[in-house]
Amino acid sequence: MLDAMRIEMDTRAQEVSGAVGSIYFGGGTPSLLDPARIMDLMLQVRTLFLVNSDAEVTMEANPDDIDPDRLDAWKAAGITRISLGTQSFRDDRLAWMGRAHTAQQALRGIDLIARSGFHSWTVDLIYGLPDMSLQEWDEQLTIALDHGMPHLSAYCLTVEARTALAHQVKKRLVTMPDDTAQAGQFDHLVARMEQAGLIPYEISNFGREGHIAVHNTNYWKGVPYIGIGPSAHSFDGSRRRWNVANNAVYLKAVPEGTPYFEEEMLTTAQRVNERLLTGLRTIWGVDLRTLGDDIRTRERATLDKYMDQGDILLADDRLVLTLKGRRFADRIASDLFLLDDDP
Repeated sequence: MLDAMRIEMDTRAQEVSGAVGSIYFGGGTPSLLDPARIMDLMLQVRTLFLVNSDAEVTMEANPDDIDPDRLDAWKAAGITRISLGTQSFRDDRLAWMGRAHTAQQALRGIDLIARSGFHSWTVDLIYGLPDMSLQEWDEQLTIALDHGMPHLSAYCLTVEARTALAHQVKKRLVTMPDDTAQAGQFDHLVARMEQAGLIPYEISNFGREGHIAVHNTNYWKGVPYIGIGPSAHSFDGSRRRWNVANNAVYLKAVPEGTPYFEEEMLTTAQRVNERLLTGLRTIWGVDLRTLGDDIRTRERATLDKYMDQGDILLADDRLVLTLKGRRFADRIASDLFLLDDDP
């Protein structure tokens, strides 16, 4: 797999013309790799690309993979930021989610990372879990804050169609919090983070000054990127590309030079809609001048409705959601979408 990824990286190096500001190892479980493999990949990256001296280099890690020697090796390889897949600090919740680690391992991992000297690190938590009370959610946030996290990603559990969870909900084996309860947990999350000095820079992400994730922020701002490996996605500003998800197909096709990806050229409507969908999730909002479309004229009635409801602010040519509006970000964005047949 790593050999194939190196070949792909080598053949695509010409796609990057400027300096690289962020590198992200994730979308799988890179912490399972021997740290020497991470170092080899980083050496190739620095050979092929011009990497900024202050580039953010993030690696996703499982709590049960954290130990002092690994942390030292990752740091020596050039990793500057660890994203710890925590999800919960309760063993019963972790077991229900099928996680391999325990709450104790998560807390130990956090303590080791905090003392290891990385520039930054983050944990993730999930709310909106079955039968989750506001008190339980508050306890989870308190534990995270008490351990000094500089960044938090917090996601609301959603019930996807044709999943085991959807079946359990349908059979009433699991009771999900209603919309009011989930909204209350979201509001409490924002309040606790702001009280602790973490900036709510994106609907699900909160960071102290100097700890706002560069890589993820680039996604939301529409910055081009390339993705290496099975299922990896790439974006050059006007075209999207995605690699085949099947490992065996990827491993065979890349060395042979046969097709292992698909791509599409985005329409004007798709580019506008993506900027709305991602940009409205952030505190920076969407710069209307970058849309190439006079949305203030085209969607005057929709904008007026959401501004009157206190969901959107319009200032200095930027659309920004209020805290209230963030609860309905996807709905608001979709109401402003440009249709492909619009002039």
